[in-house]
Amino acid sequence: MPEKTFPGILSTVGNTPLVELERLLPEFGSRVFGKVERFNPGGSIKDRSALGMLLAAIRDGAVEPGRSVIIESSSGNLAVGLAQICRYFGLRFICVVDGKTTEQNLAILRAFRAEVEIVTERDGLTSEYLPMRLRRVRELVAGTPDAYWPNQYASLLNPKAHETTMREIEEALDGRVDFLFCSVSTFGTLRGCRDHIRSRGLDTTVVAVDALGSAIFGLESTQRLIPGHGASVVPPLMDDSAADEVVHVSDLECVVACRRLIDREAVLAGGSSGATVAALWKFRHRIPDGSNCVLVFPDGGDRYLDTIYSDSWVHQNFGDVSHLWKG
Repeated sequence: MPEKTFPGILSTVGNTPLVELERLLPEFGSRVFGKVERFNPGGSIKDRSALGMLLAAIRDGAVEPGRSVIIESSSGNLAVGLAQICRYFGLRFICVVDGKTTEQNLAILRAFRAEVEIVTERDGLTSEYLPMRLRRVRELVAGTPDAYWPNQYASLLNPKAHETTMREIEEALDGRVDFLFCSVSTFGTLRGCRDHIRSRGLDTTVVAVDALGSAIFGLESTQRLIPGHGASVVPPLMDDSAADEVVHVSDLECVVACRRLIDREAVLAGGSSGATVAALWKFRHRIPDGSNCVLVFPDGGDRYLDTIYSDSWVHQNFGDVSHLWKG
């Protein structure tokens, strides 16, 4: 049997496993699957977006290795994906992150020789970092020769990359995808999955999973603890028609779901993955028995060891809540 090899690390983006979660909800009458995106080389689903946006820019000449400077805003995962791709192509990369970006992500970015700017001032209106990150990106782009901003928040190449994500899910389940739970931030993943669902005529109910305190679906923006899902401003890619249902999940519900997921399935997942688990729990009574439910797990929990999986951090922010996931 011939050996299966890959022509460079970037060719391993995508084709992540779809894992059945048989122990997560023992009394649930439907099957539950997790699309485990941590198996991408940069560790998250954002590798798909990063590769799609940069490869297109390189192919059309907008980005030239050795000359162009990539500048982007990210809370963590897209930054890591871009940093790996920029290192592969020899591109200078300046990433604007914020005070919620984990130490693990910062260390990874520096290992890839990315130049990191950390925004520490919150926006006065929303109390969030994102508006300040975007302002700093615009300043850097304006003042840097040969700058290129992929702009994950507005580029249609972002959702385009996730049509493949949904195609992989469809193929794995022979087209039988009854419910898709997808956390939202830039709206790239959900919109791309919905575009594929529509093009294929699939009878899939798309459930958008947003954070309490996120402005995406019209709630008042408030300060949140866990990065990765939700946004303090409505992203340009947002499309109301892309989601059939919306479930809002609190920071505490994310923590409980992540802890329950590792206890019952031995899956170490990130906060936005836990959000989809929490949303499934809240939505479960509306799901007919015998359905196939897919949860998109954007990243792993190894970058949340100092927060979600730290007993002291959880106790400091929520009190003694371990009873919520034990037993």
